Amino acid sequence: MNTPADPHSITALRARHGPRYRWLLLLSVMVGTMASVMSSTIVNVAIPDMSHHFALGQERAQWATSGFMAAMTVSMLTTPWLLARYGYRRTYTGCMWLLLVGGLVGGFAQHYPLVLAARVAEGLAAGVVQPIPAIIILRAFDSQEQGRASGIFGMGVVLAPALGPSIGGLLVDAFGWRSIFFMVVPFCLASLWLARRFVPTTAPGGAAANPQGAALDWRGLLLATAGTLCLLNGLVELKGGTALTAAGLLGAAALALVVFVALQRRMLLARARHPDQGTDPLLNLSLFRDRRFAMGSIVAFIYGVALFGSTYLLPVYMQMGLGLSASFVGTILLPAGLVLAVTIAVVGRISDRQPAHRLVSIGLLLLATSFALMPTIDTEHRAQTLTLLVAWAILGRLGLGFILPSLNVGAMRGLDRAQIPQGASAINFLRMLGGAAGVSLCGIVLEWRTAAHGLKLVPGNTAPGHLAPFNETFFMVAAICALAIGAAVKMREKTGKAAGQ
Repeated sequence: MNTPADPHSITALRARHGPRYRWLLLLSVMVGTMASVMSSTIVNVAIPDMSHHFALGQERAQWATSGFMAAMTVSMLTTPWLLARYGYRRTYTGCMWLLLVGGLVGGFAQHYPLVLAARVAEGLAAGVVQPIPAIIILRAFDSQEQGRASGIFGMGVVLAPALGPSIGGLLVDAFGWRSIFFMVVPFCLASLWLARRFVPTTAPGGAAANPQGAALDWRGLLLATAGTLCLLNGLVELKGGTALTAAGLLGAAALALVVFVALQRRMLLARARHPDQGTDPLLNLSLFRDRRFAMGSIVAFIYGVALFGSTYLLPVYMQMGLGLSASFVGTILLPAGLVLAVTIAVVGRISDRQPAHRLVSIGLLLLATSFALMPTIDTEHRAQTLTLLVAWAILGRLGLGFILPSLNVGAMRGLDRAQIPQGASAINFLRMLGGAAGVSLCGIVLEWRTAAHGLKLVPGNTAPGHLAPFNETFFMVAAICALAIGAAVKMREKTGKAAGQ
């Protein structure tokens, strides 16, 4: 337990800063999360230049994104264990240092494998950090403030990807692709300073960190890593390799999933019989007994496929399909990003009074519609092209603005407080697993349809029908979003339960 002598415990910090402390804590982790989100999306603007510099095909170049996503996905499962063992501050600052070093190494790298290694390091750090804000919101704020806190946090975090492509595009045009790696540096430095002042040394719930606590579930972590890598490589092999290799890798991914679930179930039962012995499972399967959480997890996975796949697809579409410069791409996406930030703040306040399933369903419908409308763009009328691009991008970001403040809070409101760290880790893991698969899936489908139409994916291509592969990929993403609406509706609270319980 904490003692008054510990000046950095959550009890001491709350007493020192008063009622505003929960907001200062949220601000502190928000800055670091902004850095991690920016590092996950900003590289997309530079993929064409990076491909040219290292003489890479689109398939290999996208591993700068996919490698990051795979590392981030797997490392999210370790967040509850790290927080319990080392506390908020040591976990958070360690990740910020790793993210900082990854940005510097990636920016100075002379060989593509080193760029990939830097991206993997950044992904590991970003994965551990991203569940932390949801844990803080659900533990430090009461149910009447959780939507507002989630909205304010979301508004701040989305400004990173909203402004990132604009600033990143200008940097790529002026200084080359290396400059985008350095964008995370000031955010990391600011987050380290804030962490020393406001992030407690204690673990979730106010308990002291326990370095001699339960060991990490290494078997589960290795299985999750192997399964994720087999899934991503299997998707790549569907396009660039043989059917036998693809089937083998995807089969291995399915086998890893079955073994992982069996292992986690056995560990959960053993822990229930002997609470003071053994190792905690990496993923607590008992969470999925709660219907809202189970349906929210399905939505999170499908939503991750659509969101991160499109985050990769849109910049490539604008540069390769429409022939726009990197800086112009950022300018086109900026209004949509600003609309997203405002929408999140507004919907965050609404979500304290409106059921989460309704807001998430509206958001998914808007998101699917924006992708389905992308094929209405043609390149013959420049002014109309740009107007429609901005309009459909804004429509999609309105959809995201409805989903982001509502999904995590709505899915986890039925969990016990002690389950919140595991719940935040699990739902973020599934969202990012969908994201990692989505980035690969969009890249593969785009190349597949490009080859099917007898076209080449190069900047400035004006061949007849050169937008057809992009349009078909957008239709696929729209269909994926529409699939998630059915699960979102089932997030409805059971009759007789009050919202927010």
